[in-house]
Amino acid sequence: MADALDARFNPVTVRGEISGFSRASSGHCYFALKDESGQLRCAMFRRAAGLLDFSPRDGDQVEVRGRLAVYEPRGDLQLVVESLRRAGQGALFEQFMQRKARLEAEGLFDPARKRALPAMPRAVGVVTSLGAAALHDVVTALRRRVPHIPVVLAPAAVQGANAPAELVRALQSLYDLAPAVDVILLVRGGGSIEDLWAFNDEALARTIVQSPVPLVSGVGHETDFTIADFCADLRAPTPTAAAELLSAPRDMWLGALDLLDERLGDALGGRLDALGQRVDQAAGRLGRPSNLVTRQQLRLAHHVQRLRYAVLSRRERLSQAPRSIAADFPLKLGRALVQRREHLERVALRMRLLDPALVLQRGYAWLTDTDGHAIVSATQLAAGDAVKARLADGEVDLTVTPGDATGTRPTLPQ
Repeated sequence: MADALDARFNPVTVRGEISGFSRASSGHCYFALKDESGQLRCAMFRRAAGLLDFSPRDGDQVEVRGRLAVYEPRGDLQLVVESLRRAGQGALFEQFMQRKARLEAEGLFDPARKRALPAMPRAVGVVTSLGAAALHDVVTALRRRVPHIPVVLAPAAVQGANAPAELVRALQSLYDLAPAVDVILLVRGGGSIEDLWAFNDEALARTIVQSPVPLVSGVGHETDFTIADFCADLRAPTPTAAAELLSAPRDMWLGALDLLDERLGDALGGRLDALGQRVDQAAGRLGRPSNLVTRQQLRLAHHVQRLRYAVLSRRERLSQAPRSIAADFPLKLGRALVQRREHLERVALRMRLLDPALVLQRGYAWLTDTDGHAIVSATQLAAGDAVKARLADGEVDLTVTPGDATGTRPTLPQ
């Protein structure tokens, strides 16, 4: 009987609904295929079960290919399944490939138009279903990594006949918010090709390529591909991965800011030190008026010393000169001494005129702050400042009090 079945019918393709599905510890699977008119027992051994790309369950409409056989211990007819796929998947996949080829030829998948994601988004737009697990995954990832970035949700159905139109409307609502929303996530969880079919819609594909901001597609699992993935600027393997692609952890940015702050502080400190040294050098070159007087006095003493040396030298030369020359020398020496004396008197007069003490004797005072710095302008003083006044015969400590509209007026302490 088994030989007759094999020769007449095998191999066979059967379509129906799974019922009573079970997987033994050995890896073999057992179930029944049923429709409105009957059912057929099926056995799928471990080798064939290992090739499945989804987990069958009761109620699934499937298409199986295998060989009819007789289970001899009970004499039951059964189907030994060699391959199993969801019903209609072959037609949908063929339609997917045809649409993909046509849109690719139009340039919708062109890598040249793909944009890089913003390093620090101002706001993230999310398009998915309110009840989808993908929404929870995305929001959790964003709150963990970038809690300071606002999330704008545009809800839409992600499965069913109305899903493509709702997805298009949701995307358009986010486009209207650009550039305040500067990146968009289009996400949903995994599923069969039928579950994800809304993301293969042509109108949705054309809407995605019109996005004014970068758009990330995170639809299904890592092995799932849709037309939306090829149209998006970037495809993520899962919704969580999509959120992580555009959200560098906040701690990383804070660390970078700390490093920049440290470098800026070092550069500023070095610059201030250099400028401080220049100020000190300039102050050293300027000095005080008393220093100028001291330098002039040293120059005068140097000239006096040179004059004395010249007189001694001439006397020495006179002692060795002929008497006739020695007789005329006193007169010439007298004239030279008079000229030198007049010159020294002029130099001394200039030095006395530079002496600040002469100015102080005429009733003026030399004002300095507590550090000895000269005060030359009323703008250097404020009420309550301590001031030291040097007079011709000593110093007086003063305190600045508020004056009239012309400035401040120092007063003697009581």
